[in-house]
Amino acid sequence: MKIFVAGATGALGRPLIKRLLAAGVETYGLASKPASAALMASMGATPISGNALDRESLFDALRDVRPDVVIDQLTSLPSDPAEMPERLPFDRQLRLEGGGNLFAAAEAFGVRRYIQQSSGFYLDGEGQLATEASALRIAAPGHIGQSAKMYAELERRVLGARSMEGVALRYGFFYGPGTWYWNKGPLCERIRTAPSPIFGAGSSKFSLVHVDDAAMATVSALCAPSGVYNIVDDYPLEVTKFIAALSKWLGGPPPQRIGASEALKTMGAEALYYHNELSGADNRMSKKALSCEFRHNPWLAS
Repeated sequence: MKIFVAGATGALGRPLIKRLLAAGVETYGLASKPASAALMASMGATPISGNALDRESLFDALRDVRPDVVIDQLTSLPSDPAEMPERLPFDRQLRLEGGGNLFAAAEAFGVRRYIQQSSGFYLDGEGQLATEASALRIAAPGHIGQSAKMYAELERRVLGARSMEGVALRYGFFYGPGTWYWNKGPLCERIRTAPSPIFGAGSSKFSLVHVDDAAMATVSALCAPSGVYNIVDDYPLEVTKFIAALSKWLGGPPPQRIGASEALKTMGAEALYYHNELSGADNRMSKKALSCEFRHNPWLAS
């Protein structure tokens, strides 16, 4: 089996490449920069030069490789979440336009299955944990709603494929090496040195997943029935508990409560929504169909 991965050197892409190679799969990765190509080669995968926003280069790449499966993990997210507002427009362009080029090339060259990264944290569980039938929060304010619309479009595209089996993996918030929620990086340093804010009641539920568990689930999706799967761990956490536990694990001070009216005035509707309206996700389908197993969040034991 030949697998072509776009986004092969990201926080999820690196453990995914390792898992694919360990499974004995012939693995290729899209490389837009020499450093990305060198990293893939050092792991044992075959780098293929190309740029997702250059349609012709993707057609050339898939014409040469002729993969059985394409895994679309295209993202352009910063190492510091404080930079998200300025980065998100390009991230959406890369996923929609660049991913569209990849999808078209996959259809053109007989790819059997297309696996698409989607969101398990912008789902509307209507007061419960969101299932695979739950809608994305396209009416949410600001970048939340815009990104939810993007994910909805990505899901429509992959699930509406005429000639390919489509799989949409709704990953929770990533934690682990190379992510925001670990023990290194700008966000972690801020948590260690200053109280983290909790806006309003902090009643949102966050569903997370370790990047290595997400990689294992993605490998399982190579042969699972097509459709949508929530790839989240067993521990959906209210924002209040999550921020307090993460701060304690990192050795930082206790969080600081900011009332809803003050948060709305100083931080805006999007920040207040983020901390109070999001649903966690139900993982029973992925555990059954993909035989997923998820580790315990390390901060819950601290």
